[in-house]
Amino acid sequence: MDGRDLETMRAVVRVCEGVTPEEAFDIASADAWLAFDAGVRNLDDRPWLFTRPPGEPERPAPTLLDRLRGRTGSRAAPPTSPPPTPPAIALCHPDGRVREAALDAVRTAPELRPLLVVRCADWVAPVREKARAALAELPGDALFPLADVILRLSRRERGDFARTLLEDALREGPAAEVLALTARPGRATYRLAYRIAVERGLLTPMELATTAATCGDVTLQDLCAEAAVRPGATADPDAAAVLDRLLAARAPRVRAAGVTALRRAGRHGDAELFLVDRSGVVRACARYVLRQGGVDPLPVHRGLCADPAAHPAAAAGLGECGDRATDAETLWVLLGHPLPSVRVHAISGLRALDAVERERLTPLLDDPSPAVVRAATRALLPDAAGIPESLLRERSAPERPRAVRVAADRLLRAAARRSRPGPGYG
Repeated sequence: MDGRDLETMRAVVRVCEGVTPEEAFDIASADAWLAFDAGVRNLDDRPWLFTRPPGEPERPAPTLLDRLRGRTGSRAAPPTSPPPTPPAIALCHPDGRVREAALDAVRTAPELRPLLVVRCADWVAPVREKARAALAELPGDALFPLADVILRLSRRERGDFARTLLEDALREGPAAEVLALTARPGRATYRLAYRIAVERGLLTPMELATTAATCGDVTLQDLCAEAAVRPGATADPDAAAVLDRLLAARAPRVRAAGVTALRRAGRHGDAELFLVDRSGVVRACARYVLRQGGVDPLPVHRGLCADPAAHPAAAAGLGECGDRATDAETLWVLLGHPLPSVRVHAISGLRALDAVERERLTPLLDDPSPAVVRAATRALLPDAAGIPESLLRERSAPERPRAVRVAADRLLRAAARRSRPGPGYG
């Protein structure tokens, strides 16, 4: 039993002793409620915990002989009637009949509604149906505080019922309640709230662009960036500012959405600035927008490579859209550039052109820049078996820089895999 399980068991025992769930564990956590539910069932082999009066010490479990004699406790225990099981415990009881009867207590105990949601996914049909009927009677705004538990339970086989109720409530409920859920820490909750908010048009394009540019959730980045530049958004008075917000984002997928939207906004020429973006996805979007505007990006890339220090990524872009016979030699020349970033992008361009030559690229395994060594290693991996083993063994020596040792080890492993006979050979 790990620390988390032990903490859950302690919470279960405290509730058995009459402590409220709020005092026993973090009721704001959906996982805590689910752990509590499972923890009660794990006490099935200790039935005295369900009936022990508050403050009374634990008694040993009744033996088989005790049960045959009609005893429910230890032989020394006085024949006292046990107190009623706390509702929170009864709602999670291993006996389905106990769980079903306990559902009536939720009507007067709103704090137990998370367990009502849990019982909506119960494996016993009568319990499940009664819980669902009770949950469906609640007003829509009563479901919003339960969103984390509902969405956590929706992953289960029978968990769709409560999720459907929640989604309907979000679509029909007050806008302020929906927007409040977008600030919840639970990922599933804020994703659903944002999706409903986008469907209902509750957020302005600038608000969507700001969320896309500042959040770290890639799903939310895509949702908000696409909604911020959807057809019709270009008519917004702040359309230009919205695009600029996306174009300045740190996340490549958000910048890519902004670059693609330049075509719809009629700003094809602005895409030229992103031909030298550090992200290949953004560079591809920029080339697409330029072509839609009647501009061939290849000559632009060739011109940018004339000043590689100002535009290091131009070398990678040249490889992505260039001609192997014409442009490969330009990239080989850039491998001697003093800036490591230019050398890295030149290697990427050679890979994109499928113009990697093992003999010419192997010396870069000794490059002083770890980034260049890593890029050269990636380019050489497909042809690792052709590199002399002695050369790689020499570079895996302890006195070599770490980046060089790691590169040599990767190439040695790749060469071994390629030289090993496959199934059916031998």
